[in-house]
Amino acid sequence: MWRDNLRGVYYIALKDIRTYYLKPPAISWGLVFPVVWILAFYLRNPTGFEELIPGLIAMTILFSTTAAEAVVINFELRIGSLERLLLAPVSFSGVLLGKILGGAIFGFIMTTAVTVVSTSVFGLHPHIGSLVLFVILSVFTFSSLGAMISVSVKEVFEAQTLLNLPRFIMVFVSGVIYPVTAMPTGLQYFARVLPLTYAVSGIRQSLESNLSPAPLDALALVGFLALFMALAIRLFRRRFV
Repeated sequence: MWRDNLRGVYYIALKDIRTYYLKPPAISWGLVFPVVWILAFYLRNPTGFEELIPGLIAMTILFSTTAAEAVVINFELRIGSLERLLLAPVSFSGVLLGKILGGAIFGFIMTTAVTVVSTSVFGLHPHIGSLVLFVILSVFTFSSLGAMISVSVKEVFEAQTLLNLPRFIMVFVSGVIYPVTAMPTGLQYFARVLPLTYAVSGIRQSLESNLSPAPLDALALVGFLALFMALAIRLFRRRFV
């Protein structure tokens, strides 16, 4: 049974990548929006743009993975093709894990492109192992977040609207633009319960080649990943049982 589930997860992710990804809606939300957002702050204050690179990478992860999940899951919920997947010899969790894997792969591709260009332009020399670790943990964490929210509604626009609240809160509070330590004490405590805070922190340290990996940030992302995945599977099962 576990072999059927693994095979199902693989082929579901492969189908989604071939069918849905690299299409205008996913690319625009996943890549164009973070770049334009960061460039707006750059045009306002061109000095110290290197400090925005960790936030740019983290935003690319956040928007690419969650946009991908909203497009794929909610489109298939609307046309009924997601229900047909449940007729295959794959468990509820296997179907959803396939969707999460596809979103994570798409996010990883988008993030790799942004990371390679930004680090090359500014001559950064990241700690490669640590950076890859945090990118992988982050794409799976936010892909799970996107899946968790997407399975609670049916239409793509409903999922995108519902996703905008946590996305924009995290962008403003999690250290993407302004350091968390420069915020009021209350906002600093609030930032500690947001997963993007740990993604930005881990990526920022990874871009400093003289710093060792941040184990606490990595453990926090693992905890958020487990939480979002468990809730997503539970909501998905409840929807069809």
